[in-house]
Amino acid sequence: MKILVLGSGAGGGFPQWNCNCRLCAGQRQGAVSAHARTQSSIAVSADGESWVLLNASPDIGQQIRSHAQLHPRDGLRDTPIKAVVLMDAQIDHVTGLLGLREGPCIDVYATPCVFEDLTTGLPLLNVLQHYCGTRWHMLPVAGEQTSADFRIEGFASLRFTALAIPGMAPPYSPHRREQLVGDNIALLIEDLDDGRRLFYSPGLAEVGHQELHWMSEADCLLVDGTFWEEQEMQLAGLSRKTATEMGHPPQTASAARAGMVDAMQASSARRKVLIHINNSNPILDEDSAQRRLLEAHGIEVAYDGMEITL
Repeated sequence: MKILVLGSGAGGGFPQWNCNCRLCAGQRQGAVSAHARTQSSIAVSADGESWVLLNASPDIGQQIRSHAQLHPRDGLRDTPIKAVVLMDAQIDHVTGLLGLREGPCIDVYATPCVFEDLTTGLPLLNVLQHYCGTRWHMLPVAGEQTSADFRIEGFASLRFTALAIPGMAPPYSPHRREQLVGDNIALLIEDLDDGRRLFYSPGLAEVGHQELHWMSEADCLLVDGTFWEEQEMQLAGLSRKTATEMGHPPQTASAARAGMVDAMQASSARRKVLIHINNSNPILDEDSAQRRLLEAHGIEVAYDGMEITL
């Protein structure tokens, strides 16, 4: 299985266009050793020829142009992108669908909750019907059904499993304050040829026993790296909300909860990678003590253009 990190930043990317915090300003001025990042999305492939997008960020056009693996190959109009799987309906994970409107009909894999949000509160799928059109493939994660295996045509050697996880629906969703099963999913992707597995979850509000079980079954983790600490946004003066209130677990533990570093340490995965990194997170600074701590634990920080082969 081949994994291509198209974007590794959280919403707004890094540096965020309107942010003058220490990290964003330092990156622009060259005072901080940190690479720019577009908004989070990855692509997976069994053969390096055909690809599935996992989320479609607002930066999708730039991301495709920056990665030759996704360039057209045959004929006047072509794309090796064959499908899009959506983890949720957050703006920074879905609005890139509009950037694919010049191509063929988009095969979209999403839960009923996400489909509802994208045809009502943020009706992207309705708009796309006037351009390329979409085909909705329902991921039956809803109600009491908390997981579902599915296949994608043309990817016979990859088995996908959608897993309901704790999280938050978008602000425009009717379930914003009362989460429904299917608002947020993670993916476990298995290469049936060699049994290797990827666990992908860029937005994960809490790591419980079930999430730890899934992480323990994976050979590679690509998981929520949004914040370093619970009060990060407050301490930076960027928001009054904590990491928990924004639906993300911090990397470091507190008296109230374990951190993502602890959860990753409990997994025997040979690759452990943080993705969806907010512009406030000190791990963006490659010379920081936080980066050295991650390196000591064998944890990597995703970057745009990162390639992983399992």
